Amino acid sequence: MQLMKPLWRRISSQLVVSFRSQSRASSTISDPGSSTRTLVSNAEGDWPPRVLITGGLGQLGSNLAKELRKRYGVNNVVLSDIMKPTQKILANGPYAYADVLDVKHLHSLVVNYNIDWVVHFSALLSAIGEKDVTRALKVNIEGYHNIVEVCKSHNLRLFCPSTIGAFGPSSPRNPTPDVTIQRPRTIYGVSKVHVELLGEYYYYKYGVDFRSLRFPGVLSAGAPGGGTTDYAVHIFHDVIRTGEYKCFLREDTRLPMIYLPDCTKATIMALEAHPSVFHPEMRTYNIQGISFTPAELVEEMRKYFPNMKVTYEPDERQAIADTWPEVLDDTNARADWNWSHDYDLPKMVKEIVEKLSKST
Repeated sequence: MQLMKPLWRRISSQLVVSFRSQSRASSTISDPGSSTRTLVSNAEGDWPPRVLITGGLGQLGSNLAKELRKRYGVNNVVLSDIMKPTQKILANGPYAYADVLDVKHLHSLVVNYNIDWVVHFSALLSAIGEKDVTRALKVNIEGYHNIVEVCKSHNLRLFCPSTIGAFGPSSPRNPTPDVTIQRPRTIYGVSKVHVELLGEYYYYKYGVDFRSLRFPGVLSAGAPGGGTTDYAVHIFHDVIRTGEYKCFLREDTRLPMIYLPDCTKATIMALEAHPSVFHPEMRTYNIQGISFTPAELVEEMRKYFPNMKVTYEPDERQAIADTWPEVLDDTNARADWNWSHDYDLPKMVKEIVEKLSKST
């Protein structure tokens, strides 16, 4: 019996075919930056690609899906997660349940949705992972094993981010180069070193088109997650709501950060870049946005909240932060595929304040 296509795909099949036919006429499109870039198409030679995003209901996945749908068409980007989506998420484009621990189901998603590229965001972050190491091992390592095997089986391009947490206390901290000693002290960091090395192995051994970026702390106006750098998100929400914030890091703790639009831009640039632009010995690149301390962030925020009150009470997350880079050296990303960030600290703070002020 013939497998029935998903409802959204049957309804829009003519639109998708038309969009693909028009898009294949050119192999050069604008990248998220200011330049244009020659792109490589998917394994079948079609453009645009069909993309599956795992762990898609977090801030990274939802924002990336929004931007990719503008570029490739709404129905060519499938958002997935293990949680029930809101009606707004469902209205924005195709959504599928995807448990990264169920490899057979992952295979079926790739086949049924005709996927070309996978963006793998499913992971437990640093602070959460330390509280549940067993679950972090399953999601971050076993889940990644399943994803990379699926990509190998179906000849898919794979983007999976790494993190500043992949470095450790013996790594140089300012600046931290792309290639250096990595001995992280968190299960999140250990799992991301595993992602980097296994991805490279599958690239050299099996030809899997693996790409990765080491993300700094990713900041936005959205709800904070479970990361050590999320103090820089919590502070906006608490100060707007109460005028006060208790910071769980020391005021002089410098960490690399990136604003969400810049993070999305970097992801798209790395995802779309022609294989020839990558360094022959490098599948994982640092990307740097801005580096600042809690005290420097507070100073900038006082332009908008002059009476805000901040106290510092470091907790167990301080020990994690003390092992991480202060500044990432992203010279190679800027040289190889023209990466550049758009937001400095004043511009980011201004935009977050404006967004949160409108929503309150």
